[in-house]
Amino acid sequence: MKRLLTIVGLIVLQTGGAQDLHFAQIAQTPLFINPAAAGVFDGWERAIMNHRNQWLGGGTQFMTTAIAVDMNLFKEDLYLAPYLGVGVVLFNDVGGDSKFGNQSGSVTVSGVIPMGEAHTLSAGIQGGFGQRKADLSNVTFMNQWNGSTFDPSIISGEANTLTSFTYLDASGGVYYVFDGGKSTFARNNNFKMQLGVAGFHLNRPKLKYVNGVSDDRLFRKFVAHAAVVADIPGSDFAIDGSVVQFLQGGHYETLIGMMLRYRFEDATKITGNSQDAFLGVGLYGRMSDAIIPSVMVNWRGFQFGVSYDVTLSALRNAYRGGSLEFSLSYTNLNHSLFKTRGGRF
Repeated sequence: MKRLLTIVGLIVLQTGGAQDLHFAQIAQTPLFINPAAAGVFDGWERAIMNHRNQWLGGGTQFMTTAIAVDMNLFKEDLYLAPYLGVGVVLFNDVGGDSKFGNQSGSVTVSGVIPMGEAHTLSAGIQGGFGQRKADLSNVTFMNQWNGSTFDPSIISGEANTLTSFTYLDASGGVYYVFDGGKSTFARNNNFKMQLGVAGFHLNRPKLKYVNGVSDDRLFRKFVAHAAVVADIPGSDFAIDGSVVQFLQGGHYETLIGMMLRYRFEDATKITGNSQDAFLGVGLYGRMSDAIIPSVMVNWRGFQFGVSYDVTLSALRNAYRGGSLEFSLSYTNLNHSLFKTRGGRF
Protein backbone atom coordinates (compact mmCIF):
# COMPACT_ATOMS: atom_id res chain seq x y z
CA MET A 1 0.00 0.00 0.00
CA LYS A 2 2.76 2.37 0.97
CA ARG A 3 4.62 1.85 -2.31
CA LEU A 4 1.47 2.11 -4.39
CA LEU A 5 0.73 5.52 -2.90
CA THR A 6 4.34 6.56 -3.47
CA ILE A 7 4.04 5.55 -7.13
CA VAL A 8 0.82 7.57 -7.40
CA GLY A 9 2.66 10.56 -5.96
CA LEU A 10 5.53 10.19 -8.42
CA ILE A 11 3.14 10.03 -11.34
CA VAL A 12 1.58 13.27 -10.12
CA LEU A 13 5.06 14.74 -9.73
CA GLN A 14 6.15 13.96 -13.27
CA THR A 15 2.99 15.01 -15.14
CA GLY A 16 2.17 18.68 -15.56
CA GLY A 17 -1.50 17.79 -16.14
CA ALA A 18 -2.18 16.70 -12.57
CA GLN A 19 -4.52 18.77 -10.43
CA ASP A 20 -3.23 21.11 -7.75
CA LEU A 21 -3.51 19.98 -4.18
CA HIS A 22 -6.35 21.66 -2.34
CA PHE A 23 -8.61 21.34 0.68
CA ALA A 24 -12.07 19.91 1.34
CA GLN A 25 -13.20 22.82 3.57
CA ILE A 26 -13.76 25.24 0.72
CA ALA A 27 -15.37 27.93 2.91
CA GLN A 28 -12.12 28.12 4.87
CA THR A 29 -9.86 28.54 1.81
CA PRO A 30 -11.19 31.64 0.02
CA LEU A 31 -7.87 32.85 -1.42
CA PHE A 32 -7.03 29.37 -2.74
CA ILE A 33 -10.31 29.38 -4.67
CA ASN A 34 -10.43 32.99 -5.88
CA PRO A 35 -7.89 35.85 -5.55
CA ALA A 36 -10.77 38.34 -5.81
CA ALA A 37 -12.02 37.19 -2.37
CA ALA A 38 -9.20 39.14 -0.66
CA GLY A 39 -10.70 41.75 1.64
CA VAL A 40 -14.32 40.77 0.85
CA PHE A 41 -15.76 39.82 4.24
CA ASP A 42 -17.58 41.36 7.19
CA GLY A 43 -14.70 42.90 9.07
CA TRP A 44 -11.22 44.33 8.71
CA GLU A 45 -8.55 41.60 9.02
CA ARG A 46 -8.73 37.83 8.58
CA ALA A 47 -6.23 35.00 9.18
CA ILE A 48 -6.81 31.35 8.25
CA MET A 49 -4.72 28.23 8.84
CA ASN A 50 -5.49 24.88 7.20
CA HIS A 51 -3.90 21.49 7.74
CA ARG A 52 -4.65 18.23 5.92
CA ASN A 53 -3.32 14.73 6.53
CA GLN A 54 -3.94 12.85 3.29
CA TRP A 55 -4.40 9.08 2.97
CA LEU A 56 -4.34 8.03 6.62
CA GLY A 57 -3.42 4.38 7.00
CA GLY A 58 -1.42 4.36 3.77
CA GLY A 59 1.89 3.68 5.53
CA THR A 60 3.44 7.03 4.57
CA GLN A 61 2.70 10.68 5.25
CA PHE A 62 1.15 13.26 2.92
CA MET A 63 0.88 16.51 4.88
CA THR A 64 -0.45 19.83 3.60
CA THR A 65 -0.41 23.12 5.53
CA ALA A 66 -1.52 26.56 4.38
CA ILE A 67 -1.69 30.03 5.95
CA ALA A 68 -3.58 32.96 4.43
CA VAL A 69 -3.88 36.48 5.82
CA ASP A 70 -5.89 39.26 4.18
CA MET A 71 -7.29 42.66 5.05
CA ASN A 72 -9.05 45.58 3.46
CA LEU A 73 -7.70 49.10 3.02
CA PHE A 74 -9.68 52.35 2.82
CA LYS A 75 -12.92 50.54 3.63
CA GLU A 76 -15.61 52.82 5.03
CA ASP A 77 -18.94 50.98 5.29
CA LEU A 78 -20.77 54.20 6.02
CA TYR A 79 -19.88 55.74 2.64
CA LEU A 80 -20.01 52.61 0.42
CA ALA A 81 -16.85 53.72 -1.39
CA PRO A 82 -14.52 51.39 -3.36
CA TYR A 83 -11.61 49.96 -1.42
CA LEU A 84 -8.67 47.56 -1.73
CA GLY A 85 -8.15 44.07 -0.44
CA VAL A 86 -4.63 42.71 0.10
CA GLY A 87 -3.49 39.28 1.20
CA VAL A 88 -0.58 36.89 1.58
CA VAL A 89 -0.84 33.14 0.99
CA LEU A 90 1.74 30.50 2.04
CA PHE A 91 1.45 26.83 1.17
CA ASN A 92 3.56 23.79 2.07
CA ASP A 93 2.93 20.22 0.97
CA VAL A 94 5.28 17.29 1.61
CA GLY A 95 4.37 13.70 0.91
CA GLY A 96 5.49 10.15 0.29
CA ASP A 97 8.80 8.36 0.67
CA SER A 98 10.26 10.69 -1.96
CA LYS A 99 9.47 13.67 0.33
CA PHE A 100 8.00 15.39 -2.69
CA GLY A 101 7.71 19.04 -1.67
CA ASN A 102 5.42 21.64 -3.17
CA GLN A 103 5.82 25.08 -1.60
CA SER A 104 4.43 28.41 -2.73
CA GLY A 105 4.08 31.98 -1.58
CA SER A 106 2.01 34.71 -3.19
CA VAL A 107 0.61 38.20 -2.73
CA THR A 108 -2.98 39.04 -3.64
CA VAL A 109 -4.48 42.44 -4.46
CA SER A 110 -8.16 43.03 -5.19
CA GLY A 111 -10.29 46.03 -6.07
CA VAL A 112 -13.66 45.96 -4.30
CA ILE A 113 -16.66 47.99 -5.46
CA PRO A 114 -19.78 48.14 -3.24
CA MET A 115 -22.82 48.47 -5.52
CA GLY A 116 -25.56 49.62 -3.19
CA GLU A 117 -26.04 48.41 0.35
CA ALA A 118 -26.26 44.68 -0.43
CA HIS A 119 -24.15 44.07 -3.56
CA THR A 120 -20.36 43.85 -3.84
CA LEU A 121 -18.22 43.14 -6.89
CA SER A 122 -14.46 42.58 -6.82
CA ALA A 123 -11.62 41.63 -9.16
CA GLY A 124 -8.26 40.37 -7.94
CA ILE A 125 -4.83 39.30 -9.12
CA GLN A 126 -2.36 37.00 -7.39
CA GLY A 127 1.36 36.73 -8.08
CA GLY A 128 4.16 34.83 -6.42
CA PHE A 129 6.51 31.88 -6.70
CA GLY A 130 6.42 28.13 -6.37
CA GLN A 131 9.08 25.56 -5.54
CA ARG A 132 9.09 21.80 -6.06
CA LYS A 133 11.58 19.18 -5.00
CA ALA A 134 11.90 15.42 -4.37
CA ASP A 135 14.45 12.77 -3.42
CA LEU A 136 14.25 9.20 -4.77
CA SER A 137 16.96 7.82 -2.49
CA ASN A 138 14.37 6.46 -0.03
CA VAL A 139 12.01 5.08 -2.68
CA THR A 140 11.95 1.36 -3.49
CA PHE A 141 10.94 -0.14 -6.86
CA MET A 142 9.40 -3.43 -7.97
CA ASN A 143 12.72 -4.87 -9.17
CA GLN A 144 14.00 -4.62 -5.55
CA TRP A 145 11.53 -7.29 -4.41
CA ASN A 146 13.56 -10.33 -3.30
CA GLY A 147 10.65 -12.75 -3.12
CA SER A 148 9.53 -11.98 0.40
CA THR A 149 10.23 -8.28 1.01
CA PHE A 150 11.68 -5.15 -0.57
CA ASP A 151 15.48 -5.05 -0.29
CA PRO A 152 16.92 -1.50 -0.63
CA SER A 153 20.43 -2.99 -1.13
CA ILE A 154 19.36 -4.32 -4.55
CA ILE A 155 20.31 -1.78 -7.22
CA SER A 156 17.11 -0.53 -8.84
CA GLY A 157 18.71 1.02 -11.89
CA GLU A 158 16.64 4.16 -11.34
CA ALA A 159 18.75 7.32 -11.33
CA ASN A 160 18.04 9.95 -8.68
CA THR A 161 17.96 12.78 -11.21
CA LEU A 162 15.09 14.85 -9.83
CA THR A 163 16.01 18.47 -9.24
CA SER A 164 14.67 21.28 -7.11
CA PHE A 165 13.36 24.26 -9.04
CA THR A 166 11.35 27.45 -8.59
CA TYR A 167 8.96 29.26 -10.88
CA LEU A 168 6.85 32.42 -11.05
CA ASP A 169 3.09 32.08 -10.92
CA ALA A 170 0.17 34.38 -11.82
CA SER A 171 -3.57 34.06 -11.13
CA GLY A 172 -6.72 36.19 -11.17
CA GLY A 173 -10.46 36.14 -10.56
CA VAL A 174 -13.81 37.93 -10.26
CA TYR A 175 -16.12 37.68 -7.24
CA TYR A 176 -19.68 38.81 -6.50
CA VAL A 177 -21.44 38.89 -3.11
CA PHE A 178 -25.06 39.65 -2.27
CA ASP A 179 -25.62 40.20 1.46
CA GLY A 180 -29.26 40.85 2.30
CA GLY A 181 -28.48 41.33 5.98
CA LYS A 182 -26.35 44.46 5.57
CA SER A 183 -29.22 46.91 5.33
CA THR A 184 -31.90 45.41 7.52
CA PHE A 185 -32.70 45.16 11.22
CA ALA A 186 -34.60 41.91 10.65
CA ARG A 187 -33.59 38.93 12.77
CA ASN A 188 -33.67 35.31 11.52
CA ASN A 189 -34.23 36.39 7.91
CA ASN A 190 -30.77 36.86 6.44
CA PHE A 191 -29.75 35.66 2.98
CA LYS A 192 -26.23 35.77 1.55
CA MET A 193 -25.00 34.55 -1.82
CA GLN A 194 -21.50 34.35 -3.31
CA LEU A 195 -20.49 33.68 -6.92
CA GLY A 196 -17.06 33.67 -8.53
CA VAL A 197 -14.76 32.49 -11.29
CA ALA A 198 -10.97 32.36 -11.22
CA GLY A 199 -7.96 31.19 -13.19
CA PHE A 200 -4.69 29.95 -11.67
CA HIS A 201 -1.25 29.40 -13.25
CA LEU A 202 -2.26 31.70 -16.11
CA ASN A 203 1.37 31.98 -17.23
CA ARG A 204 1.73 28.16 -17.37
CA PRO A 205 5.03 27.85 -15.43
CA LYS A 206 7.69 25.44 -16.70
CA LEU A 207 8.27 22.28 -14.64
CA LYS A 208 11.93 21.20 -14.59
CA TYR A 209 11.97 17.96 -12.61
CA VAL A 210 15.10 16.68 -14.40
CA ASN A 211 18.28 18.41 -15.54
CA GLY A 212 18.28 19.88 -19.02
CA VAL A 213 15.62 21.49 -21.15
CA SER A 214 12.03 20.66 -20.23
CA ASP A 215 8.88 21.35 -22.21
CA ASP A 216 6.55 20.36 -19.37
CA ARG A 217 4.30 23.15 -18.16
CA LEU A 218 1.78 23.41 -15.37
CA PHE A 219 -1.73 23.38 -16.81
CA ARG A 220 -3.94 26.37 -16.13
CA LYS A 221 -6.58 25.71 -13.49
CA PHE A 222 -10.05 27.24 -13.74
CA VAL A 223 -12.44 27.46 -10.82
CA ALA A 224 -16.16 28.28 -10.66
CA HIS A 225 -17.82 28.47 -7.25
CA ALA A 226 -21.09 29.42 -5.57
CA ALA A 227 -22.30 29.51 -1.97
CA VAL A 228 -25.54 30.40 -0.18
CA VAL A 229 -26.25 31.01 3.52
CA ALA A 230 -29.94 31.40 4.35
CA ASP A 231 -31.62 31.73 7.74
CA ILE A 232 -34.66 29.54 8.32
CA PRO A 233 -37.32 32.14 9.27
CA GLY A 234 -38.58 31.96 12.83
CA SER A 235 -35.77 29.71 14.06
CA ASP A 236 -32.15 29.72 15.14
CA PHE A 237 -31.13 27.52 12.21
CA ALA A 238 -29.60 28.36 8.85
CA ILE A 239 -28.67 26.46 5.70
CA ASP A 240 -25.12 26.82 4.34
CA GLY A 241 -24.61 25.27 0.90
CA SER A 242 -21.72 25.48 -1.55
CA VAL A 243 -20.37 24.00 -4.78
CA VAL A 244 -16.98 24.33 -6.47
CA GLN A 245 -15.92 23.09 -9.89
CA PHE A 246 -12.21 22.68 -10.70
CA LEU A 247 -10.91 22.19 -14.25
CA GLN A 248 -7.22 21.63 -14.98
CA GLY A 249 -5.96 20.17 -18.21
CA GLY A 250 -7.90 16.98 -18.81
CA HIS A 251 -8.85 16.67 -15.14
CA TYR A 252 -11.89 17.97 -13.31
CA GLU A 253 -13.25 17.82 -9.79
CA THR A 254 -16.63 18.74 -8.32
CA LEU A 255 -17.08 19.42 -4.61
CA ILE A 256 -20.61 20.01 -3.35
CA GLY A 257 -22.26 19.97 0.05
CA MET A 258 -24.48 21.50 2.69
CA MET A 259 -24.25 22.36 6.38
CA LEU A 260 -26.99 22.99 8.94
CA ARG A 261 -26.08 25.78 11.33
CA TYR A 262 -27.51 26.30 14.81
CA ARG A 263 -27.05 29.83 16.19
CA PHE A 264 -26.50 29.77 19.94
CA GLU A 265 -25.60 33.46 20.37
CA ASP A 266 -27.16 36.45 18.60
CA ALA A 267 -25.32 39.47 17.27
CA THR A 268 -26.10 43.07 18.22
CA LYS A 269 -26.56 44.57 14.78
CA ILE A 270 -26.57 48.27 15.74
CA THR A 271 -23.40 48.42 17.85
CA GLY A 272 -21.60 45.27 16.70
CA ASN A 273 -20.44 44.60 20.26
CA SER A 274 -21.26 40.89 19.89
CA GLN A 275 -21.55 38.62 16.85
CA ASP A 276 -23.52 35.57 15.85
CA ALA A 277 -22.08 32.31 17.17
CA PHE A 278 -23.05 28.99 15.66
CA LEU A 279 -22.43 25.27 15.46
CA GLY A 280 -22.60 23.69 12.03
CA VAL A 281 -22.83 20.03 11.01
CA GLY A 282 -22.85 18.97 7.38
CA LEU A 283 -21.91 16.57 4.65
CA TYR A 284 -19.92 17.33 1.49
CA GLY A 285 -19.09 15.13 -1.45
CA ARG A 286 -16.25 14.96 -3.94
CA MET A 287 -17.99 13.51 -6.98
CA SER A 288 -16.92 9.95 -7.86
CA ASP A 289 -14.41 9.94 -5.01
CA ALA A 290 -15.46 10.61 -1.40
CA ILE A 291 -18.05 11.81 1.11
CA ILE A 292 -16.87 14.30 3.72
CA PRO A 293 -18.62 14.70 7.11
CA SER A 294 -17.80 18.13 8.56
CA VAL A 295 -18.26 20.07 11.79
CA MET A 296 -17.79 23.84 12.20
CA VAL A 297 -17.87 26.08 15.29
CA ASN A 298 -17.94 29.89 15.03
CA TRP A 299 -17.56 32.02 18.16
CA ARG A 300 -16.55 35.68 18.58
CA GLY A 301 -14.59 35.89 15.36
CA PHE A 302 -12.94 32.47 15.68
CA GLN A 303 -13.99 29.61 13.43
CA PHE A 304 -12.79 26.03 13.84
CA GLY A 305 -13.57 23.24 11.41
CA VAL A 306 -12.81 19.53 11.20
CA SER A 307 -13.67 17.16 8.36
CA TYR A 308 -12.85 13.61 7.31
CA ASP A 309 -12.77 12.31 3.75
CA VAL A 310 -14.27 8.82 3.49
CA THR A 311 -12.92 7.45 0.21
CA LEU A 312 -15.44 5.63 -1.98
CA SER A 313 -13.48 5.38 -5.23
CA ALA A 314 -11.18 2.53 -6.32
CA LEU A 315 -8.33 4.24 -4.47
CA ARG A 316 -9.73 2.79 -1.22
CA ASN A 317 -8.33 -0.57 -2.40
CA ALA A 318 -4.84 0.77 -1.72
CA TYR A 319 -5.53 1.90 1.85
CA ARG A 320 -8.30 1.76 4.43
CA GLY A 321 -7.96 5.20 5.93
CA GLY A 322 -9.33 8.54 4.82
CA SER A 323 -8.06 12.12 4.98
CA LEU A 324 -8.32 14.27 8.11
CA GLU A 325 -8.49 18.04 7.78
CA PHE A 326 -8.51 20.93 10.29
CA SER A 327 -9.02 24.65 9.86
CA LEU A 328 -8.80 27.61 12.22
CA SER A 329 -9.54 31.21 11.35
CA TYR A 330 -9.92 34.55 13.09
CA THR A 331 -11.69 37.58 11.67
CA ASN A 332 -11.69 41.05 13.17
CA LEU A 333 -15.42 41.39 12.59
CA ASN A 334 -17.70 44.33 11.95
CA HIS A 335 -21.38 43.45 12.42
CA SER A 336 -22.55 46.97 13.14
CA LEU A 337 -24.76 48.56 10.48
CA PHE A 338 -22.96 51.90 10.70
CA LYS A 339 -19.47 51.14 12.02
CA THR A 340 -16.28 52.25 10.27
CA ARG A 341 -12.69 51.12 10.83
CA GLY A 342 -12.00 53.94 13.27
CA GLY A 343 -15.00 53.00 15.39
CA ARG A 344 -16.92 56.19 14.44
CA PHE A 345 -20.72 56.21 14.12
